[in-house]
Amino acid sequence: MTIKQSKLIAFNKPYGVISQFSPDVNHPSLAEFISDKEVYPAGRLDTDSEGLLLLTNDGLLQAKLSSPKFAKRKTYIVQVDGIATQWHIDQLESGVNIGDNYITKPAQAKLIEEPLWLWSRTPPVRYRKNIPTSWIELTITEGKNRQVRKMTSKLGLPTLRLIRVAIGEYNLLQLGLQPGTVCTIIVNNSQS
Repeated sequence: MTIKQSKLIAFNKPYGVISQFSPDVNHPSLAEFISDKEVYPAGRLDTDSEGLLLLTNDGLLQAKLSSPKFAKRKTYIVQVDGIATQWHIDQLESGVNIGDNYITKPAQAKLIEEPLWLWSRTPPVRYRKNIPTSWIELTITEGKNRQVRKMTSKLGLPTLRLIRVAIGEYNLLQLGLQPGTVCTIIVNNSQS
C-alpha cells in the first residue's frame, strides 16, 4: 500500500466572490485570492454566500467532499428575515419541499444567537427597523442549488446572510480563517 499526498486548500470566501478562477466582469474570482491554479473547488458556494470553500488537486478527494453519494455534512449559519421558531426548526429537521416535488433530506437545525465571532459583511445586510431577524445553525448532507435559501424561504423566512462554517471535519473557526484568507492542508490518502 502506498500513501498519496493530496493538497487541500481551505478558503474563507467573502461575499460577492465567484467560486471559479475564470475572470468575471461583475465579481472578483478565486484567482484574486488563491495563486495555486492546480486546485479546483470541491463543490460550490454561491456568489452571495460566504464562508468555507475547499479546493483540491485530487479528483477522488474532490468527489468525497462534494458528491451527494458521500453525504458529507455541511454546516451553515443563516440569518433570516423574521423570527424563527421551534416550528421552523422542526420543519427543517423533517425535510422541506423546495420545489419540483423535491423534499430535502432531514437536516439538523437549531436556533442560535448572532455569533460573536462573526465578521461584518461588505456590503452590510439591509437593516429594516420594523422587521426583526433571527439566526439558525443548519447542517445538511445534500447540496442542491441554493438549497438552504430555498428551505428557509419555503418556511416564510427569506435568507439574508448565509455563511458555511464547516464541511465534514474541516471547520472555518478551527482553521482560524478570516474572510479572504487561505490555508493549505496536506491530506494523506491510502492507495492499494
